[in-house]
Amino acid sequence: MRERPAELSYKRSLFSIKSYIFYFLIITSAITCCLLLFLNHLELDYGSVRESAKLTAMNVLLISLIMTVLDGIYRKITLEYPMKRILKASQKLIAGDFSVRVPLAHDFDNTNELDVLIENFNRIAEELSGVETLRTDFVSNVSHEIKTPLSVIQNYASLLQNAELSEDKKEEYTEAIVDACRRLTGLITNILKLNKLENQQIFPESKEFDIDTQLSECIIRLDDVLERKDLEAEIDLEERVKVKSDRELLELVWNNLLSNAIKFTPPGGKITVSLKTDETMAVIKISDTGCGISSEVGKRIFEKFYQGDSSHATQGNGLGLALVKRVVDIVGGDISIESRLGEGSTFTVRLKRVLAEEPRQHLVPGK
Repeated sequence: MRERPAELSYKRSLFSIKSYIFYFLIITSAITCCLLLFLNHLELDYGSVRESAKLTAMNVLLISLIMTVLDGIYRKITLEYPMKRILKASQKLIAGDFSVRVPLAHDFDNTNELDVLIENFNRIAEELSGVETLRTDFVSNVSHEIKTPLSVIQNYASLLQNAELSEDKKEEYTEAIVDACRRLTGLITNILKLNKLENQQIFPESKEFDIDTQLSECIIRLDDVLERKDLEAEIDLEERVKVKSDRELLELVWNNLLSNAIKFTPPGGKITVSLKTDETMAVIKISDTGCGISSEVGKRIFEKFYQGDSSHATQGNGLGLALVKRVVDIVGGDISIESRLGEGSTFTVRLKRVLAEEPRQHLVPGK
């Protein structure tokens, strides 16, 4: 079996000389047959037929040649030239030029199958251009986010080499290095998790559990952080609210949203966590009294590496909320944000809950 070449190139053209010769012969044969059938029904002197045979043959050949030339011109204009444009554009696309576009062969009012093919090609090029932009931005953002904590580690490590440093300074610089390492670890962890989620390498394992219990456990684990920052926590959870979802993935959502609320709430502020239910959904709201964000920032807050402004950029890596959004989508939920600058933000997560079964009535015979 022959191996497929690394780069495929066409060996023969759809519009070769052979195809025109073949078309010419078909037209010639068709016209000749029509003339013979026509002459067969006429009572003519065979002598005069012989005399005009040469002239008739010349006329047939001339008509066939004219039709072949006209067909060739038509096919070149309507098919060959657009196909060559598509071929050249596809070669540029393969070479990495995602800005290439092919103009339509006809006006929008007279489009045919070739125009649809060209339009689909342009859409593919546009999609690839967007993907390439995202990839470039992703690499650039990852490089920047990794470089920042590494620079902190390098600078403070250099300062720690000074033998005359006081113990207080050594402790301060060590804490800064540990904090930078923690930030770097969190960044890499989130990148790996997000990559697995986007490539569908993590499949949710749906199990039934009490979501109010899970929320309580997540909040309890953050008690020390709340106390150190002097934050008030207001908790309002309905009891025995069951959902059927992936417990570990949802825990990642609550941890990120709670950490986000604590991170951007100043000392003395308040964190509010509520769990309510409606007919079919469990509605979880996590609010803070932090700096808040504008409506423009809110539209992009779930994008990877998007941090809104400098106040957010200094405290996060822009991956936590992108990770949250992806997880909520995977488990079939919905997440939204309401925020006002200077007042705080509220994240609302809606999940389908498990409805309690109504008690069955037991009928007693004879009653």
